[in-house]
Amino acid sequence: MIKKSSWRMIFVSTIALCASLLTVACNKKEEQPANTMSQPASAPAATPIDPATAAKVSGTVKFDGTAPKPSKIDMSQDPACKGSNESEAVVVSGGDLANVFVYVKDGLGSRAFDLPKDPVVLDQQGCKYHPHVLGVMAGQTVQIKNDDQTTHNIHPTPKDNREWNESQPPAAAPLEKNFAREEIMLPVKCNQHPWMKMYVNVVKSPFYAVTDKSGKYEIKGLPPGDYTIAFVHEKLGEQDQKVTVAAKDSKTLDQTFKAAAE
Repeated sequence: MIKKSSWRMIFVSTIALCASLLTVACNKKEEQPANTMSQPASAPAATPIDPATAAKVSGTVKFDGTAPKPSKIDMSQDPACKGSNESEAVVVSGGDLANVFVYVKDGLGSRAFDLPKDPVVLDQQGCKYHPHVLGVMAGQTVQIKNDDQTTHNIHPTPKDNREWNESQPPAAAPLEKNFAREEIMLPVKCNQHPWMKMYVNVVKSPFYAVTDKSGKYEIKGLPPGDYTIAFVHEKLGEQDQKVTVAAKDSKTLDQTFKAAAE
């Protein structure tokens, strides 16, 4: 007959063995996710476009009505600020409208595009931003320069991207930033000089342009297809047009913005 003390030893040993087995099982369970964790998905490969079939859309943007006189800007608060002292909200010359952002709003489907290796440059000179309206692909580098003999505070105020505010003294190295998400007419200001304003337009494709002083724009390299082209102005809003381009096509697409009713 087994003594009570022997039964007690067997019971304690059994409990210890079970506890040991449970610990090993738990450890293996905790380690499992680390071995099966999925890696972040890589960016989709760019969809090639046959240059032999690439099309072009170009045109002129007009202003219908009496162009508003540019408001004067008082830069006297900073003696280092020199240059043109007129606002760039509505720039019209001979009926041609500048600073309209033109881009392919719809029709590219799920196509992906390589990011340009070269940065887009935003300069600060004469205490004004150059250019006043800028286009960039999502993720592309924006290089910000300060050519003034005064400190600027660059401050984008986006809705869909990350907001930041960074000081840039004279002769400082260029800032390099990017915007991750598509956003049209993203405002940028300078906290040091309240008249300094410009707009960054972040898009998913390289098919965009900004009208020059003659109101002209050109979008090249488009694959054949049906597209919606958007014309966006900071004060006059957005107008869209449909266009179909065939292989090697060259379409003219003009647009007119009317003066705002007083």
